[in-house]
Amino acid sequence: MKIVFQDSTFSLQLLRAMGETYYKGADIGECLSTAYRIKEGDFESWYTEWLKTAERVHKYAEDCLAVGHKISAREAYLRASNYYRVAEFLLINPEDPRIQTTWGSSKKCFSSAGKLFSPPFESIEIPYEGTTLPGYLYHVKDNINTIPRPTLIVHGGFDSTLEELYTSAAAPALERGYNCLTFEGPGQGGVIRKQKIPFRYDWEKVVTPVVDYAISRKEIVDPSRIALMGISMGGYLAARAAAFEHRIAACVLYNGVYDGYDAFASGFPQSLRLAVENNNVDVVNTVVGILSDLDTNMRFNLNHGMWTTGANSPFELIEGSKKYTVKGIAQKITCPTLVLEAEKDDSFPGQPMKVYDALTCPKKYILFTVEEGAEEHCQCGAPAISNQRIFDWLDEILLVNKSR
Repeated sequence: MKIVFQDSTFSLQLLRAMGETYYKGADIGECLSTAYRIKEGDFESWYTEWLKTAERVHKYAEDCLAVGHKISAREAYLRASNYYRVAEFLLINPEDPRIQTTWGSSKKCFSSAGKLFSPPFESIEIPYEGTTLPGYLYHVKDNINTIPRPTLIVHGGFDSTLEELYTSAAAPALERGYNCLTFEGPGQGGVIRKQKIPFRYDWEKVVTPVVDYAISRKEIVDPSRIALMGISMGGYLAARAAAFEHRIAACVLYNGVYDGYDAFASGFPQSLRLAVENNNVDVVNTVVGILSDLDTNMRFNLNHGMWTTGANSPFELIEGSKKYTVKGIAQKITCPTLVLEAEKDDSFPGQPMKVYDALTCPKKYILFTVEEGAEEHCQCGAPAISNQRIFDWLDEILLVNKSR
């Protein structure tokens, strides 16, 4: 699927931005008009044009709020938050000061929107290894009082942010009567940008404190009905966590990732894979550098990956990816698990079925297809059918009260 751009990275990220329209995190015309102004393959042009749109919509929000139009302000804040996120996305130099300012504007707009919902979004800090992880707790209120409900814990993957998880998980969860707890862990969002804590492969060390926090909120969280969902590379992270954290009652791998190295190297020429296997550091660093100059997706993945994992070279990043595997671990997952796959996903091709085959717990596999318009990475652009299938499965597993 190509939208405006022939460049696969630009097209997918445009589709990702437009997908938030479903829960008012974008507007189609705003996205398309921005895309038409962008020079294809030019990261600076991408930033400049999305920033213009974000700032314009941000002003709509401020103007509406100033005269008391709270619903209009809320919706404009949500869109501006997303557009700032999209603008910052392709700033690949971690020392670029625009990363902090643009990301900060996205967070500020989302916080402003969250205060205008009823009930307001609850910003939380989750204790974690001497510091805290940022999160949001979205909860459904009974007409009379607050009651414990099934709760979905959600985290992203390689490049998502806390705010983006509202439209991709929290909004559909709330509609169906689920509480939702979203958070950023090491390597993600503010944890890498502000706290400078890089990714870790043993994600159970991250999820266990989050589950501890969720259970401490006994006034709204039913501890027997806690589900975990990981999105994109989060499909590996969530599987790893579920293998060791057995208080999770259901797990959604959105989408499944079996082996990080195989996924990373799937597009490498055979000569490069041989150089990696032979530990030919200089050759690997040189060739990957050349490939990244020629391919926008490789350029983003390389630079973002080195930053968020703390790797000092392409070779170190590639070697480190070998730790991100569920080989020999998937069998430890005991809770019912849903594995999703998009038919034309080029980020993790063939990975979800490998996860599914390795699972020994109760499991279900769903393939999203070209015919359904859901073939892109993580079903970008197809939230309706994606949410339908995820939450219908969760309903069946967690026995949610159908009268909600």
